[in-house]
Order: sequence, then C-alpha cells, then structure tokens
Amino acid sequence: MQKSDKDTAINCRRCGACCIAPSIATAIPNMPLGKPAGARCANLNARNECTLYGKAERPAFCLGWQPMPEVCGRTFEEALTCITALERATA
Repeated sequence: MQKSDKDTAINCRRCGACCIAPSIATAIPNMPLGKPAGARCANLNARNECTLYGKAERPAFCLGWQPMPEVCGRTFEEALTCITALERATA
C-alpha cells in the first residue's frame, strides 16, 4: 500500500534549510542571478525564517518544496544534510 501525499506531508517548521542547500537557477527577489547551492538566500532573516513565506512574491521554486520527513528530518541539521544530498544527486 502506497502512502499518499497527505500521509507523508508534515507542517513546515520554517528552519531555512531549503533556503540554503539547493541552487536556484532563476532570478528570485533580492537575488537577480539566482542562488548557488549552499549559499544563504538573501530573503532569510537572522532566525533562518523566509521573509517571503506566505507572500505572493515567493518564488515558484520555493513553493514547490513540500515538507516531508524524508527531506526535512527532525532538525535543521538533518534537513540541511538531506537537501544537500538531493542537490548533489540532481546537479
């Protein structure tokens, strides 16, 4: 029996790992040339919270991230490790 998206989705804890680990090849607010992998997004505040979260100007790339245990883990460090591995595997 396969799990549905509803079975595997979790609430985003807004840790910021998905705003650091992946590269973004297109322009995003405050980063017209995109973002290299491993670089902090210019839209993260000092607490690693996205200042665009929930706003209309949040990029499509960011909207595509769905929080899941396999990607997010239980901590920021686990999420950063998982997303970095995904970035490397798809580079």
